[in-house]
Amino acid sequence: MPGTCPASRTGRRSGHAIPARIYAMQSIQQSHQQALETLADATGTMRQQTTDLASINSGSFNAEGVNTVADALAELFSPIADSIERVAVAPLHQLADDGAFIDRPMGDALVIRKRPQAARRVLLAGHLDTVFPADSSFQSVRVEADRLHGPGVADLKGGLVVMRHALEAFEQTPDADALGWTVVLNPDEEIGSMGSADLLDREARAHDVGMIYEPSLPSGNLVAARKGSGNFQILVRGRAAHAGREHHLGRNAIRALADATVAIDDLNGQRPGVTVNVGQVVGGGPVNIVPDLAILRLNVRLQQPDDQAWVHEQLTAIVEDVDGRDGIEASLHGRFTRPPKVRTPALESLIGEISTCRDLLGMDFAWEDTGGCCDGNNLAAAGLPNIDNLGVVGAHIHSHQEFMHIPSFVPRAQLSALLLMRLASGDAAWPERGQTP
Repeated sequence: MPGTCPASRTGRRSGHAIPARIYAMQSIQQSHQQALETLADATGTMRQQTTDLASINSGSFNAEGVNTVADALAELFSPIADSIERVAVAPLHQLADDGAFIDRPMGDALVIRKRPQAARRVLLAGHLDTVFPADSSFQSVRVEADRLHGPGVADLKGGLVVMRHALEAFEQTPDADALGWTVVLNPDEEIGSMGSADLLDREARAHDVGMIYEPSLPSGNLVAARKGSGNFQILVRGRAAHAGREHHLGRNAIRALADATVAIDDLNGQRPGVTVNVGQVVGGGPVNIVPDLAILRLNVRLQQPDDQAWVHEQLTAIVEDVDGRDGIEASLHGRFTRPPKVRTPALESLIGEISTCRDLLGMDFAWEDTGGCCDGNNLAAAGLPNIDNLGVVGAHIHSHQEFMHIPSFVPRAQLSALLLMRLASGDAAWPERGQTP
């Protein structure tokens, strides 16, 4: 179907199979159409740029690798940017398996600006890090048919390339001066964006629309609402003793934590949309010693912002019950890092504008709500209406089978570019910002 201007969505293939060239688009301004056409032959360049980025390991705790990716992207964005700066983020304060708290350094964030004094501004965001550590066996990129396989090709280095080419096409249009944009690329999204949270919040409050380049769903669909997420740890200390001679003098930290684990798991089903997953338990050692240390790590997902307070109250009560036992000390650590992203009038307005772009380009995708979360949750919590998976189409992210569909590069770049063009020209309505706390 390339080269058509369909009046109906009947017969279109789902997901990423969408036209790369635009012809006879009567509802798209001629200058916009011409700029979109410049993307039509960019697939080879975009594939190579993604390959280059994905070939650099940038696991969240590989600060050197993250900064190397930042340097590569600074060079890539330099021709179209007014300013580029590296911004240091706070280290990750983490509970180690031995019960000590450690600070793990992060790479820098990258902030790229264009026309920061413009009356209307768009925030585009993505992350520099991946889930694959420096010693991962998954380090290489390869092409198989129309798929690009490799670490982070979908999540989300391919999306960063889509963003870059969309902005370049947008800058060729006569209305570009009416819109300013900022790109924020953080180094710690895959571990909750705790160090970059203040940066994201500050930039979200200074902009009118957000666009994030997480990968689309495997179907090609985009995400509307997302569950919120929090990561918590429970640290229990008991008293060590010889398991044979003085068992009665010991206080078993694992037993105390086991009781807390059951109580935490019982929270499931008590509140609609709230799930609690005990993901890891660490503790003990030689079996002839009463264990004096145990740690539990859990994840909470929820649909409604008000549920955060309820969950925290329940976890606090469970920990206080264990902490009150003879010879046992228990403490709760962690927090909600991603509030729920709910459907609001502003979000629905933005969904409508992107759906219009979809139809003008002859694309075929729908909107879904999901239990997954990302920085789109944080931007929404700061009042910024945003669509957060405008990147490439791919699948099996966070696994050694991760891949992206190469044919999705150009149409996804055209989708973002057209939205920016229509916002700048006034063809699209700007959504009203949400209320900020």
